[in-house]
Amino acid sequence: MKTDRLFFIDAVRAFAILMMLQGHFIDTLLNPIYRDNTNTAYQIWSYFRGITAPTFFTISGLVFLYLLLKAKAKQNDNSRIKKGLYRGLLLLVIGYALRMDIFSWLKGRFYNYFLVVDVLQCIGLSLIMLIGCYVLFRNHPKILSFVLVVLGLFCFITEPLYRNLHLDYLPKFFANYMTKANGSIFTILPWFGFTAFGGFLATLFFNHLHKAKFRLFTIIAFFVSGFLLLNYSSWFLIQLYELTNIQLLKDVAFYNYLFMRFGNVLLLLGLFYAAEPYLKHKLISKIGQKTLSIYVIHFIIIFGSFTGLGLKHFYNQSLDPLEAVIGAILFMIVVCMIAFYYVKTNAFLYKMVRKLLKRINIQSQ
Repeated sequence: MKTDRLFFIDAVRAFAILMMLQGHFIDTLLNPIYRDNTNTAYQIWSYFRGITAPTFFTISGLVFLYLLLKAKAKQNDNSRIKKGLYRGLLLLVIGYALRMDIFSWLKGRFYNYFLVVDVLQCIGLSLIMLIGCYVLFRNHPKILSFVLVVLGLFCFITEPLYRNLHLDYLPKFFANYMTKANGSIFTILPWFGFTAFGGFLATLFFNHLHKAKFRLFTIIAFFVSGFLLLNYSSWFLIQLYELTNIQLLKDVAFYNYLFMRFGNVLLLLGLFYAAEPYLKHKLISKIGQKTLSIYVIHFIIIFGSFTGLGLKHFYNQSLDPLEAVIGAILFMIVVCMIAFYYVKTNAFLYKMVRKLLKRINIQSQ
């Protein structure tokens, strides 16, 4: 089966990582007195910041499962599965490592902050779960697509049930993947839902990309589906509630950020897929392929991983809007330059983790 590279995916990833860079910079350093929800510029910034994480999770599922399906077509999916499992575990390790404060540890002070679950751990676990779905149903592609849609819907529709979940009886290491009560930024629910939907999109691309006018129909489908989710998903949920009298559907409808965020993601995918012929520049692809390196570098600079000394330590919530905007632009340029010229590939992260694991293994013996 002929499958082409999805160039627009690199562009979406590049856009998402840049939005994350400026979003974290401004959110961390902008003085709270300038956070005016009635200001148009602030509303636009807040909107794009809000769709960054859903885009990352959706794209992660799409790219990873698409590559798995391509590998299966070449009868080489076992190697891709192993690589994916290692990638997922690597993201978990890096996610925790970025919250290490070595200076505090040397002084004998250990904080629960280290156990907080952030985007890398959540994406890593989501990829591992996606691999599990693939392994179970790889010989039944239609069932795989159906299961991924069901899982995505389940994660979104059950959100009111775990929104304020407390798991005090569990060790925080495990509880933090399910509850934000201990400070976790992301939890596996509902975020795996975006990854599952991304995996579903991957099955559609893989099975139909070679067909005539697929691109045109897909672009239209992205825009129409995104528009419907944004404007009518709450209405549809209310209609279902009135038919079934299931309170959960009403609860979702009145706090319907997940389906609406996914609608935003679909619109974004449609926009970038439509513009794909103009987005094949090497710089765009390079940024899209360096997202992990860029994330790690930006986290260290802003939040002071390992040392506790980052931009947040010196300039936390102290910048005015002009300083924040100029600083964000410079920050994006500097981080990308470091990723391009001082971190040649993401391989350095793999080497670092391998060395760390070897040292731990040696010390434990």
